[in-house]
Amino acid sequence: MPSRPLFKQFLALLTLALVACQAVPNTLVSALPGSASRLLISSLPRLQVKGHTLTGTFKTHAQVASRFLKRSRNILVYLPPGYAAEPSRRYPVLYMHDGNNLFDRQTSFGGSEWEVDENMERMIRSGQIEPAIVVGIYNTPDRLDEYTWQAMDLDGEIQGGQGPNYARFIVEELKPLIDKTYRTLPQRENTAVMGSSLGGLISFYLGLHYPQVFSKIGMMSPSIWWKDRVLLQEVPKLSKKLKIWLDMGTREGQAPEIMLQDARDLAQALEKNGFEHFRNLAFHIEPNAGHNEQAWAARISHPLSFFYGSPASASLSTRTSR
Repeated sequence: MPSRPLFKQFLALLTLALVACQAVPNTLVSALPGSASRLLISSLPRLQVKGHTLTGTFKTHAQVASRFLKRSRNILVYLPPGYAAEPSRRYPVLYMHDGNNLFDRQTSFGGSEWEVDENMERMIRSGQIEPAIVVGIYNTPDRLDEYTWQAMDLDGEIQGGQGPNYARFIVEELKPLIDKTYRTLPQRENTAVMGSSLGGLISFYLGLHYPQVFSKIGMMSPSIWWKDRVLLQEVPKLSKKLKIWLDMGTREGQAPEIMLQDARDLAQALEKNGFEHFRNLAFHIEPNAGHNEQAWAARISHPLSFFYGSPASASLSTRTSR
């Protein structure tokens, strides 16, 4: 097993690499552990994805600006089946980060999407989950800064720490816009937030600091390693009224055993601080899953069931190995 210092160095470089990939979609950047600042960059042909892969009904809010953030961003809103046909009905809302990766292969990183829309359509129409609105918040080249709430030295450069401003954008600007525009159930018990990797990290922050706004927190493959695992230090401050989904694959990154142990440590810390499996905590380990959109697409139905399923289906989603 690689040492945690070496693992941290590798993850720091890899995080910078992923940010570079998002800013320049046709570039593959690989971080090399053991070499403080070497990045191997190679060109990839731009992926040709014919046609959009959106499934269901969507509304777009283009280039939404914020007084808290440097950049504007697109917001893509998924509306559940029956939304137009039942004009008096209101719906719970799930806010998700990396919105460009959730629904459409044409806009997603690497040409693979989470298939959130396909899963929502299938699960709602089959009665597995209640209908809900999903708000996809596009990322920007500032993703690393916005999805972290404490700065960190990444290969000699201080990065991150704008998470509080991103959170204020969601809570003070975006949520009011969504509640005004759509027939939402705006109360905390009907509002959830979810993301993967650094998106899982900032989802934790939103639950920690805005428990009056969010009742459900989804962390898929969260970046627990950030800033010496500062996330673990904050667990005792979490509201016990939150409902938390946590998962990790067994083949994530170049040191999967460390990623997996981090997730186990977080689950143990949550249990120690009053969270109970099968009630307000689900911890899932996905065999052979990597750290990518395909892996999250393969198991997105589990947190959706945990948040929005019938008691029976939600219970099944929590019966996972640890």
